[in-house]
Amino acid sequence: MARESESGLPIEQVYGPDALTGWDPAGRLGEPGAYPFTRGVYPSMYSGRPWTMRQYAGFGTATESNARYRQLIAHGTMGLSVAFDLPTQMGHDSDAPLAHGEVGKVGVAIDSVEDMKVLFDGIPLDKVSTSMTINAPAALLLLMYQLVAEEQGIAADKITGTVQNDVLKEYIARGTYIFPPKPSLRLTADIFEYCRTEMPKWNTISISGYHMAEAGASPVQEIAFTLADGIEYVRTAVAAGMDVDDFAPRLSFFFVSRTTLLEEVAKFRAARRIWARVMREQFGARDPRSQMLRFHTQTAGVQLTAQQPEVNLVRVALQGLAAVLGGTQSLHTNAFDEAIALPTDKSARLALRTQQVLAYETDVTATVDPFAGSYAVERLTDEVEAAAVDLMRRVEDLGGAVSAIERGFQKEEIERSAYRIQQETDSGERVVVGVNRFALEEEEPYDPLRVDPAIEAQQVERLAALRASRDQAAVDAALSAMRRAAEGTDVNVLHPMKDALRARATVGEVCGALREVWGTYVPADAF
Repeated sequence: MARESESGLPIEQVYGPDALTGWDPAGRLGEPGAYPFTRGVYPSMYSGRPWTMRQYAGFGTATESNARYRQLIAHGTMGLSVAFDLPTQMGHDSDAPLAHGEVGKVGVAIDSVEDMKVLFDGIPLDKVSTSMTINAPAALLLLMYQLVAEEQGIAADKITGTVQNDVLKEYIARGTYIFPPKPSLRLTADIFEYCRTEMPKWNTISISGYHMAEAGASPVQEIAFTLADGIEYVRTAVAAGMDVDDFAPRLSFFFVSRTTLLEEVAKFRAARRIWARVMREQFGARDPRSQMLRFHTQTAGVQLTAQQPEVNLVRVALQGLAAVLGGTQSLHTNAFDEAIALPTDKSARLALRTQQVLAYETDVTATVDPFAGSYAVERLTDEVEAAAVDLMRRVEDLGGAVSAIERGFQKEEIERSAYRIQQETDSGERVVVGVNRFALEEEEPYDPLRVDPAIEAQQVERLAALRASRDQAAVDAALSAMRRAAEGTDVNVLHPMKDALRARATVGEVCGALREVWGTYVPADAF
C-alpha cells in the first residue's frame, strides 16, 4: 500500500524506468527481490518492515554486559551483537599469562558455558536474534550459545542469529587468528555442515569487509576482497561434499558504511550484483536465496574522532542513512564517544535512537531502492562493479584468496590505500572536521566509561571455582575425542567440541587442544 508524502502526494512502493525517463535501456537493474538483486534482496524491503536494529555491545564481565543488553532491548533494540574481549577472540582463558591486562577491555570475557549463561540470563533466546563477532574460535562460542539455549529449554532449530566466523579477513586486516588457513577453513566447513542439520535458522558466517575498511581499504577493495573470501569459503564447502544450495542461503556479509554516501550506496548495489552472478554462473546455485547477498552494516568507527566527539553524531547519522539507502538487512550505529572509550549508557541509547529516527521519522522506508535511476548512483555502481571485478580477477590470478593472503597481496593493497588516505588527511586535501579544519583551541573535558581492572581477578576466581567443581575425567575424555576428530577428516569437530564444552571445558583448553593438532599461524612477514 502506497504511503503519502507530507504534502499528501502518493509515494509508490516501487518506482521503475517508466516513472521518469526509461533510464535502464539494458534492463540490467531488474526488480527488487529478483536476480541480480541490484535493487535489494527482498521485493518490499523496508516498506514491509524495517531493517534489524542491532547494537554492538560487550565489556567487562558477563554480568555487566547482560545489564547493557537488557537496557538496549528495553529501548527497542531488535537484535543483540556481542563484542568479546581479546583473550576470548584469541582462544585464551582469562587466567592465561597472555590475557593479563586485556580481560574485559574491548568486549566481554567468556571463558566457559557458565559465563555464557550469565551473559544471556533473563533474555529469551528464541525471541532475540544474536550476532557474535568471533572468528577463530567461532565454533566454540556458537556451541556455548546453543548449550545455553538448551538449558533454557529452547530447541536449536528455534534460535536465530549470526556467527561472524570469517577467519580469512583476520589474516588480511585484523590479526586475531589462531590456526593456519587450511584447518581454519576445515573448521568453517564443519560449522556449515553442523548448522545445516542442527541450527537451520542460524547464519553460519558473516563474511566481513568491515575490518578491511577500518584498516584503510577503499570501497572497491572492501567488496572485492570480501567477495573473493566468500568464493573461497564456498569452494571449501563444495570440496567437502556439500551442495551449494544446502549452505549458501545462510551465508551473510558484513560491510562498513562511510560518510561518502553516494559511493557507499553504489558499493552495496554493486556487491549484490557481483555476488548474484558469481553464485549463479560460477557455482551453479539454483535457489534464489543462494544468490542473494544479505548483509549487516556498521557505521565507520575509523571515521570517528576524539576531537569534538559530538560531531560524530552527525557522521553516524549520515553513515546510517547510506546503509539504509544501500539496502542493508541489519545495522549497528556507533556511539559518538567510541573514539575515546567504550560507549556510555547514554551514548549507546543515542546511537540506537539514530536508527529509530531514520526508520520512523523519514520517508526513506516508504519506497524500495530510492536511488534507482539516479544518473550519478547508477554510473558509480557500474564503475565500482567494474573495478571490484578487476581486483577479484587479480586475486584469482594468484590462485584465490588463500594463496593471495600467503603472498601478502590484499594486505599490501590495503596498506597502500591507507597510506594515501593518511597523506591526504595530513596535507588537508581530505577534510576531517574538528581535526585538520574547524578545530578548537582547547577540547572540552569528557568523562568516559572505564572498565574496572578488578574484573580480571574476578574472572580468574570464577575459572578456579569452575575447574574445582567439574568432572575433570569427563573433560579430559571429551578433549581427547575432539583431538582425534581434528586429526582426521571423517568426523565433524563440532560434535566432540560440544561434548567438551558441555562438560565445562574452557575456551583456552579447547583451543589449546586444537593448537596441539593444527599448530598456530605465523604470517610470512613476521620473520
